Amino acid sequence: MKNNNHPYHLVDYSPWPLTSSIAGMTLTSGMILWFHLKNMNLFYLGFMIMILSMIQWWRDITREGTFQGKHTIKVSMGLKMGMILFIVSEIFFFLSFFWSFFHSSLSPNIELGMNWPPLQIIPFNPMHIPLLNTMILLSSGMTITWAHHSLLNSKFTQTYISLLMTVILGIYFTILQGYEYMEASFTMSDSVYGSTFFMATGFHGLHVIIGTLFLIVTLMRHKMMHFSNKHHFGFEAATWYWHFVDVVWLFLYISIYWWSN
Repeated sequence: MKNNNHPYHLVDYSPWPLTSSIAGMTLTSGMILWFHLKNMNLFYLGFMIMILSMIQWWRDITREGTFQGKHTIKVSMGLKMGMILFIVSEIFFFLSFFWSFFHSSLSPNIELGMNWPPLQIIPFNPMHIPLLNTMILLSSGMTITWAHHSLLNSKFTQTYISLLMTVILGIYFTILQGYEYMEASFTMSDSVYGSTFFMATGFHGLHVIIGTLFLIVTLMRHKMMHFSNKHHFGFEAATWYWHFVDVVWLFLYISIYWWSN
């Protein structure tokens, strides 16, 4: 930073935005081929390029923030604002699913038999796996908060243990949701109920998987001593994202599993 007259970080030249764009185009084209021609080769290629680009891009950002000292206080504030705006955009993403759900459930039309859930649809019992998954996510919210406070107090062993517990709970949630899907008596094509149920819970499940991967990377970085009690934005970002996932699930459970039943 000695050669700069400002505390901001101007990004270095990087090939990863270009390779990520190519991966996105290849992935989308591969999905079209998969859906129409049952050929997944291009999809696999795009997925592989995307994963490799993500790993190397995040590696470079980790080096900038951890070893090169480019994430100053001003830069960290910008990163925090970016993460907050990203979570806000995700809130509106899920808001569209809730809007669709309540639009259909509060005034079911004649095609649904004037009934909600629609006729012939057997919904899940909210007191079984959904309630267990709620307890799991609430517990994971407690463990990730424990990990954050332990890091702030430089209790690194406790941070590692509680973060590992959060990762295990996230994986457990995903396994149970997969089992629930396999046991479902209806599919996505079973009226608007099936569509809204699997879109809302499925995208939430995808966010749980992404959040779990986020926490696994954070756990690995913590093991490599990348975080201190003063410099740990990557850890905070993962924590914020996980709390967002927790809150969305509470709304999903109350509305789609419990109230809708």
